Formats: sequence, C-alpha cells, structure tokens
Amino acid sequence: MSLTLDRVSLQAASRRLTLLEEISVALTPGDRLGVVGISGAGKSLLLRLLNRLQDPTAGEIFWGDRRLTEIPILELRRQIVLVPQESRLLGMTVNEAMAYPLRLRGLGAAEIQGRVDRWCDRLKIPSDWLGKTELQLSVGQRQWVAIARALATEPQILLLDEPTSALDVGRAEMLMGVLSSLTQERSMMLVMANHQLDLVRQFASMVLHLQGGRMISCCPATAVDWQQLHEDFIAARQRVDEDWGTVSNG
Repeated sequence: MSLTLDRVSLQAASRRLTLLEEISVALTPGDRLGVVGISGAGKSLLLRLLNRLQDPTAGEIFWGDRRLTEIPILELRRQIVLVPQESRLLGMTVNEAMAYPLRLRGLGAAEIQGRVDRWCDRLKIPSDWLGKTELQLSVGQRQWVAIARALATEPQILLLDEPTSALDVGRAEMLMGVLSSLTQERSMMLVMANHQLDLVRQFASMVLHLQGGRMISCCPATAVDWQQLHEDFIAARQRVDEDWGTVSNG
C-alpha cells in the first residue's frame, strides 16, 4: 500500500501560527524517505502526524485508499511505528521492553523470544544488556534498544526521529545499512528525520527538505545537490540566529 500526504498543513491550537504548510509526498513500499531541515523545521511534527499523535488541520493523509483519521489508532500504530528521539523502556529490562509490544499483539512466548533473539543478533545487542534497565544504559544504548524493539514488531512503515543523534559513527552507519536492507527484504517503508546529511545521503531513496514548516523540495536522493543543501542549512541557521539576536536585543 502507498502512503500519501495531500497538501497537509498543521496550525497551532490558537490558529495564529502555521507549523506545517501544504506538505505533499507519496511513498510506495520499499521507499526510504529522509526528512531534513534545521531544528524547528517541522521534521518531528511531520512524523507525529503520520503516527496520529496529532492530526492535520488541513489536507489529508492516506494509507492505501483509507484516510489515516478513519483507521482505529491501535490498528494504525501496529502498522506504522514511531521511534521518538528520546525513547523509554518504562522501567523494564531490555528483554522485557523488547518483548512487551509483541505480547500486546498476542504472540506466543516462543515467537516473542525468537524475534527478540533475532533482532538482538542483527543489531549486535550484547547479552549483558538484556537484564539492564534504562537507568543502567547510556542515551545511545537506549536509542539502540528502542529501534530494535520497533523492528521486532515488523511494521509496514517505520518512523525514526533523529535515530543517530546519540550514536557513534560506526553504529550510525551500521543502522543505515540494516535499514536499507530491510526495505529490499520486506518492502517496508522508512521515514527518517535526520539533520546529519551525510547519513541521509547514504540511506535515503527520496529526500524531503523542510524549512520553517514549508516544503522546499521533495525529490529522489540522486537529484539532490548535497553541497547546495548543506549551504542552505548554514544560511537557514544564520537567519534563525539573527532573528533570535534581534528579539533578545529588542
């Protein structure tokens, strides 16, 4: 099934501020969409709309031929899984946290443990992590476990919000490789918000550039002028810094 955003906009509750403005994009199984932009561009908000943590105030999002707002939340979130930037294990051990969403799906104990073992092996999660809680893990380790937990549920669409922000270069590149191979193995769709352009360049088949909540471009990764995009990021950050300077001085 395809995922389609048709002129999707999101306004703040007061309706005086537009947070996202007329975003249109269409994804098919196997696509890997990299959503890029500086902080505050609207990347995380877009992921929240796709997981229905928020609903658009204008436009429509379709999953196949159904509007996202017509799909029951539980059904939707079993198919479209979001890994936020700061994930929690809810007081559980790593093993318990990875098994928890699988138990909610009604899987048997053998199938659950098989999936946990498979993803621990694929993402090289050491066995001595399994009995640890989040207080005993670093931020990067928690992030890694949260990604493994999501992958174990075998979603049709995986949404990742800055998944490499707390990872070292080696693990970040390993993750990009695993995710890229998954789209070929299972035709899973991936949407990743990431400000690290070098990793997006390795990973994405399509790139959506947001700036101030507006869609600057959406095109195949092979058509992106990466040097120009990098320069656009620098210029956008400078404008934000100048605006804040103006506010603080005024």
